[in-house]
Amino acid sequence: MSSAADTVARLSAATSGLPAPLAVVDLDVFDANALDLLKRADGVPVRAASKSVRVRSLVERAAGHGFAGVMAYSLREALWLVSRGVRDVLVGYPTVDRQALATLAADATARAEITLMVDDVAHLGLIADAERPVGGVRGTADGGPVQVCLDVDCSLRVGVGALTAHLGVRRSPLREPGDVAALATVAQAKGLSVRGLMFYEAQVAGLPDTSPAVRLVKSLSMREVNERRVRILAAVRDAVGQEVELVNAGGTGSVEVSGGAPGVTEVTAGSGLYAPGLFDGYRSFQARPAAFFGLDVVREPAPGWVTAFAGGYAASGKAGAARLPRLFTPGYALSGPEGAGEVQTPLRVTRGLSPDGRLHTGDRVWLRHAKAGEMMERFDRVHLVRGTEIVETVPTYRGEGKNFG
Repeated sequence: MSSAADTVARLSAATSGLPAPLAVVDLDVFDANALDLLKRADGVPVRAASKSVRVRSLVERAAGHGFAGVMAYSLREALWLVSRGVRDVLVGYPTVDRQALATLAADATARAEITLMVDDVAHLGLIADAERPVGGVRGTADGGPVQVCLDVDCSLRVGVGALTAHLGVRRSPLREPGDVAALATVAQAKGLSVRGLMFYEAQVAGLPDTSPAVRLVKSLSMREVNERRVRILAAVRDAVGQEVELVNAGGTGSVEVSGGAPGVTEVTAGSGLYAPGLFDGYRSFQARPAAFFGLDVVREPAPGWVTAFAGGYAASGKAGAARLPRLFTPGYALSGPEGAGEVQTPLRVTRGLSPDGRLHTGDRVWLRHAKAGEMMERFDRVHLVRGTEIVETVPTYRGEGKNFG
């Protein structure tokens, strides 16, 4: 892959006639990243995480490379994707959207292609109610029962009692085999199809493996969840009378270890297609940036400083410097006191640059978002670049008039 300076030159040349702020995706890198994720999965199907892409044409492009199915983040999004021809959509998070559930219940194709995530009896009740909207009569669709996937907590818990440390995210209340099997039994009793289970080890998939402590946490986490997964799968099989079809795990940062784990039938990845800033610290794979946004320099407030228009595209999560955009144009950094601003972003020189190498009013500066798909919520369209040319301009979710939260 080319150096940062070469990439900056290419992107600037490709977009020289366009106003900023603007978003671009380097197709050569995107395609290479897609193939690398498939290679890392070593034959295990890889499901595309739509929240980390948020551009329908690029979700479809990943499918063209061999990705199998989509993990959506919203039921309304899943319904929209299926209406546009996308198939096998797993909704990665529970929903309490009664209108969307009613739409699902009444649509045979949606019922066949969408799997809902659940981890509580309340979720099952809402789904069952949506299937009986009037007088206890089941929905009119012929797509078979609504399919559900049970979300299992994969955090690492170290210690006992009040001294227990919770390492990972706060997701599902389901953890032990008996709890998971009990919910599967209720789901089946309500006429739902228990299609599968999800085991997302966030502390493995989402943490850069740059320190011995993090690597130890990852190793202990995988050992614990692998053992527990085997017991949970056996308990659910006994509860529903058959093996589940789908056992999802992992993310971009854990494709290899999750894909090779006992019982796993597929992994999910999305951020690795763009390789945003938060993935720079991984040692287990090479993060090659594919998604960028460009800003224009609008003034030079002092020697060694320039100011770009807009750019305050901070990522979700715990507030801090790690959530700010990363400068991709070499030789510049964000201002510590100001960071990335709503309508202006000051940039300072970080090392000696020749006068010819410095930015001036009218020049374009390139940055990367800390996370992946969130960047696309800032733009209506994204320019797909190959070499020094824009080969296509496509709408983002926002550009298609879609906002799913």
